[in-house]
Amino acid sequence: MLVPITLLDIIDILLVAFLLFQLYRIIKGTAAVSIFIAVFLIYLFWLVVKALNMELVSSLLGQVIGVGVIALIVVFQQEVRRFLLMIGNRYIRNARFSFMKFFTTTGEASPGPELVEEIVKAAESMSAKKTGALIVISRQSSLASYTEEGQIINAQISADLLETIFFKNSPLHDGAVLIENNLIHAARCPLPVTDQFKLPSNLGMRHRAAIGMSEHTDALVVVVSEETGKISVAESGKIRENLRPNELRNILLVEKVW
Repeated sequence: MLVPITLLDIIDILLVAFLLFQLYRIIKGTAAVSIFIAVFLIYLFWLVVKALNMELVSSLLGQVIGVGVIALIVVFQQEVRRFLLMIGNRYIRNARFSFMKFFTTTGEASPGPELVEEIVKAAESMSAKKTGALIVISRQSSLASYTEEGQIINAQISADLLETIFFKNSPLHDGAVLIENNLIHAARCPLPVTDQFKLPSNLGMRHRAAIGMSEHTDALVVVVSEETGKISVAESGKIRENLRPNELRNILLVEKVW
């Protein structure tokens, strides 16, 4: 007997496949992959024992799976946060379909590309001098919780000030600079480090902190390597390496809403 397949069934299958694919992209390269596979195998086993009418085993597994949903939320909290950020960044902030326009004032002053130029100028100069730097540029997520152990500055963005902060003998050079509301809000701020373990060996603690920050918030994080002088940008748990100044400029202008 053939089971009729409707259009809604096809849409349902495609949506599930899409969600599983996005989940795989997010947890790929992390310890969460092993946990996800184990949970998936337990779920398949539960479906098998239900189909075979093994009532006792099915009941026990059903209770475990029911309670396990809450445990999974705790275990995968970073992945869930990253998935929601990815959805927000990719779709809600899309130029054609943006919810943010309903919550912003049209008369707000919009800074020109001069702020981008100051950041690019500083990154290019520090890259040439092999001065390590970590610059976090906020979007919608508040960075207030990351300033508690840092030094509040609230100064205008300038290449000279950024280079001064990251100068190796400066007391503020260790940690990250947070840029929020078009100001250098704070310096010497510690950042969360990513738990991804399949990262290239050439990525040091600055890069890992940049990736970690991009997993916790929707910020763009600019990194200048102290060892190689190469410029990188982290976003949504991913990092783009070895960028030229013009590529950095394009990223900040196109993907950052100024």
